[in-house]
Amino acid sequence: MKKILVISGVVAALATGALAADGATIYKKCVACHGAKAEKSFNNKVPVLTTLSKDEIVASVKSYKEGANKFGMGAMMKPIANPLSDDDINAVAEYIQTLK
Repeated sequence: MKKILVISGVVAALATGALAADGATIYKKCVACHGAKAEKSFNNKVPVLTTLSKDEIVASVKSYKEGANKFGMGAMMKPIANPLSDDDINAVAEYIQTLK
């Protein structure tokens, strides 16, 4: 009976999005270089993140996973971006939009 309750709880959490990616939590890994409110331009190469659209952020992070990026920071960002799923990337991009 306990197994059924646990399984149904997990299914319910998945169905309601309770286990969805949390952009604010993911962004905590970015604060050191980009600032708490995404207000810093990193190394005068990367623009302030709040000036970028969600689509630009998503495209940049996906290219970081491949080790390339138009801002020239691909090698530095690859280990940070690699573990992120598409849901994680979308969640952090959406979170950055709330900081504008």
